[in-house]
Amino acid sequence: MNIKKKNSHKIKPGKKPVKTGKDKWILRLYIAGQTPKAITALTNLKKICEEKLKGKFSIEVIDLLKNPQLGAEDQILALPTLVRKLPVPVRKIIGDLSNTERVLVGLNLLPDR
Repeated sequence: MNIKKKNSHKIKPGKKPVKTGKDKWILRLYIAGQTPKAITALTNLKKICEEKLKGKFSIEVIDLLKNPQLGAEDQILALPTLVRKLPVPVRKIIGDLSNTERVLVGLNLLPDR
């Protein structure tokens, strides 16, 4: 697992990412400061990734209060927002990620019903 935080304090990195090419998941979590929703979203995301992706992921946390221009690339309109950069296609999930089933479907880790 690799967790980066752009232009903010570091999050404990944990294990090194697994270099598996196409199996690598790159996720960006856009937040606005250390709000309760942002903290909950990051906690929920780490839990889901550790259970379902088992070390084949990288999480980049981007604080838009510190660098609002960084949200333009992914057209961020609401916070917190999770963006799955890889594997393609790009997918977005808005909210604190507390509905695990919705997040799994959104990330395409669980088939739609």
